[in-house]
Amino acid sequence: MTIKKLMTALLASVALTTSAYAADLRIGLQEDPDALDTDQARTFVGRIVFESLCDKLVNITPELEFVPELATSWAWYNEGKTLTMQLRADATFHDGTPFDAAAVVANIERSKTLPESRRKSELSSVETVVATGPHEVTFNLSSPDATLIAQLSDRAGMMLSPTAAAAQGLELANNPVCSGPYKFVERIAQDRIVLEKFPGHYDAANYSFDRLIFLPIPDTTVRLANLRSGDLDMLERLAPSDVAAVKGDGSLQFSAATSLGYQGITVNVNNGARSETPFGKDKRVRQALSLAIDREVINQVVFEGVYAAGNQPFPPTSPWYDQTNPVQARDVEAAKALLKEAGLDGIKMEIQVANNPVQMQLMQVIQSMAAEAGIDISLQATEFATMLKEQSAGNYDATQVGWSGRTDPDGNIHSFMTCAGGLNDSKYCSEEVDALLNKARTSTDMAERKASYDAANAILREELPIIYLYHQTWLWAMSNKLKGFTAYPDGMIRLSGVTME
Repeated sequence: MTIKKLMTALLASVALTTSAYAADLRIGLQEDPDALDTDQARTFVGRIVFESLCDKLVNITPELEFVPELATSWAWYNEGKTLTMQLRADATFHDGTPFDAAAVVANIERSKTLPESRRKSELSSVETVVATGPHEVTFNLSSPDATLIAQLSDRAGMMLSPTAAAAQGLELANNPVCSGPYKFVERIAQDRIVLEKFPGHYDAANYSFDRLIFLPIPDTTVRLANLRSGDLDMLERLAPSDVAAVKGDGSLQFSAATSLGYQGITVNVNNGARSETPFGKDKRVRQALSLAIDREVINQVVFEGVYAAGNQPFPPTSPWYDQTNPVQARDVEAAKALLKEAGLDGIKMEIQVANNPVQMQLMQVIQSMAAEAGIDISLQATEFATMLKEQSAGNYDATQVGWSGRTDPDGNIHSFMTCAGGLNDSKYCSEEVDALLNKARTSTDMAERKASYDAANAILREELPIIYLYHQTWLWAMSNKLKGFTAYPDGMIRLSGVTME
C-alpha cells in the first residue's frame, strides 16, 4: 500500500471512529437507579433513564402544562368520574408488538395488581380501565380524581410491552421493553446503563444520538472531572459549589431549573423492630431534632445559597405552599426542653445517607447541630439503591432522602403519608391525614384542595414522619457542543431536538 493510500485509509478510520463517538451521548448520574421496571421503580435517576426508554400517555411542557405523548387527546365525562383517551396509532413497542388500547389496559391493570407495584396508590381511584376502541381507552373512576392526568404523565403512565411483561414477570426489571425513542441494551450495576436508538419510534427523526450511556458517578467532584476531560457529555445535579467554575469554563455550559420536590429525613415510626425507639415512637424527639437544625445555615454553608430552606413537601415557589407556616428558626434550648419532657437527657440514633460528598456534608452539618441539643447521630453512608431497599425493609432508624417532585401536589405527599401509600416506608398512618389527602384528590377546586393539604400538613408538622430540610434547584453542566437542551422543573433530561456539534 502506498503512503497516500495508507493515509487515506487512516483518515477514513478516524472519520468513522469520530462519527461513532459523536453518536453516543454519555450522561453522568449521581446514583445508580433501582429496578428498571416502571411499576417497581422509585428513584429519580431511574426516571431520567425511563424518559428516553419508556413513552408516557401524557408529558409536560417546561411551564408544567400537560401535553399529548402516547395519548393524542383526552376528555372528562360523568362529572369527572370517566376519562376517555384517544391513542396514537403509529407507536410500537421495542419487541415489535403494537401499542394500542389493549396494551394500556394491560399496563394499568399490572400497575394496580402487581404485588410489588409502587403505583397502586397513584391509581387507586381507577375502578376499571376498558378498551373502548382499537386506539381509545376509558378510565372509570370510583370518584373524581384531579391527580390522574399528572399520574399518567409519570411512571403510572409509562407503557411496557404486555408481551414482555407477561413473559418476564419481575425479571422485566433486568430487560425492560417499552416504546420510547431508545431501547434497552445492557446494564452493569454501579457501572453503566446503555440504550440504543429505536428506529421504529414514531418520532425517531428528532433524536440525534445512536446510543445513550448512563454512568452512575456518586462523587460530584469526579463527575465534573469526567465532564471536563471529555469522558462525559453532560451531568445532572452539579454541586452548587461548582456552579461558578462551570460558568467560567468556556468548554462547558450550565443550565438550571427550580425543582418541584424536597429533601428531608424520613423517620421509621412504624416499620418493624427498628421503629421501637424514642425517635420512632415519640414525636417530641423528632420535633427536637427539627428544632436543632438551622435550615438557612445549611443552605448557605452546603449549597452556596442556591437552594431554598424548607419545612413542607411543597417548595416556596409553589402555589400549594402554606405561607402561614414559614421555616421555623433554630432553637437549641427548645430542643433540649422537648427531650427532657420526653424523659431523655440525650439520645443516639443512626441516619442513612447516600454515599456522595454533598449529602455527606449536609448530614455532617446536621450531625454537628444536633449534638448541641444532646442528639448523637451516627451516619451510615450507603449506596443509594441499597439505602432505599433497607428503608423499604424497615432496616433503618432514619434516612436522609428526598423526592424529585411532581406537577400535582398529590405526588409529593399522598404516596408517602397515607397508610397504604406505595412509598410510605416510615409506615406512618393517620386516619385523619388519609381522609384529608383523599379528599384533596376528589376536588378540582384549588382553594378546597389547598385547604385539605394545609390541614394535613399541620398534623404532619406535629408528627414529623418526614423532617423536611430544603428544596433543590436542578443544576446541569454539559459540553458547550451540546445544543438544544431545555431545563425542566421535574429534573428530567429530554433529548428530542438535542444535538451535538
